[in-house]
Amino acid sequence: MGTTTSTAAQPATLKDGPGALPPRAGRDGRRSGKRSMGVQNAAGWLFSMPFLVLFTVFMAFPILATLLMSFTDFGLRNVTRPWEANFIGFENYTELFGDEKFLKSLFNTAYFVVVGVPLTIAIGLVVAVLLNNGIDRARTFFRVGFYAPVVTTIVAVAVVWRFVLDPSDGLIAGLFSEVGLTAPDFLGSEALAMPSMIAMAVWRNVGTVMVLFIAGLQAIPTEVREAARLDGAGMWQEFRGITVPLLRPTLLYATVITTIGYLNVFEEPFVMTQGGPSDSTLTVSLNMYREGFNFFHMGYASAMAYVLFVVIMGITVLQLRLLKDNTK
Repeated sequence: MGTTTSTAAQPATLKDGPGALPPRAGRDGRRSGKRSMGVQNAAGWLFSMPFLVLFTVFMAFPILATLLMSFTDFGLRNVTRPWEANFIGFENYTELFGDEKFLKSLFNTAYFVVVGVPLTIAIGLVVAVLLNNGIDRARTFFRVGFYAPVVTTIVAVAVVWRFVLDPSDGLIAGLFSEVGLTAPDFLGSEALAMPSMIAMAVWRNVGTVMVLFIAGLQAIPTEVREAARLDGAGMWQEFRGITVPLLRPTLLYATVITTIGYLNVFEEPFVMTQGGPSDSTLTVSLNMYREGFNFFHMGYASAMAYVLFVVIMGITVLQLRLLKDNTK
């Protein structure tokens, strides 16, 4: 009897004990948790709404509108009546690859990228290594000096470079005259105009690459360098076997963003040469600007923009494929 009473009383003790949950606490807890999550989601969307509105109005809508325009003959007459633009399918895209001016601008842009990107990356890496290891005094001064062109407006940079390259009164012309020579017309020569633009772009963008590489160099463990030196590695062996392999993620990022920026080059030729002489510095972005805002062939310019977009995406994917395996 005593055993039976104790056994029967045990569930009541477990049910009413101090560790027992109140009735329906699990279901109410789940409901409360869902309600709390819903409030958090609503608050998140509310705080994100200003950005979403601005992004939709100034980014998403123009991108979609430009894509639609690239399949039409949208022009100046359609600015006030866009619904009257005629749908012409892929005619703008097929016309592009028969347009000699577009092909010339595509070649100029490729030339700018193929020469400018390796120079920018190489010089930026050398400067970063020197500032990180080779220069002990006034290191901050040199870093600020190399980075100053990055934060300087392109108009100011263009004015300075036009003065430097001026064939009659420029700084280089003065140096040439000191030795009895005549300075070439850097911006007026078809052979020298694009190399001059590349030199200016490299000078202006080395600071960005330098900062990225300095951050990557400082992330390399000192123990690895010390172990290489103890094994008898020289400066070049350390650079080739330690520094470059461990900098591959930084190298990938720097190469991708530099390439994208150079593919979109616009300010340099627009301010300094206006695409001349004889379209030798005409880039895709400048050609797009002319077609859209000078000649008001907006549908054609939109198609040009999406061709450039596809080129940028393809080159970026290729770079990621080539360098991804080496960054693991």
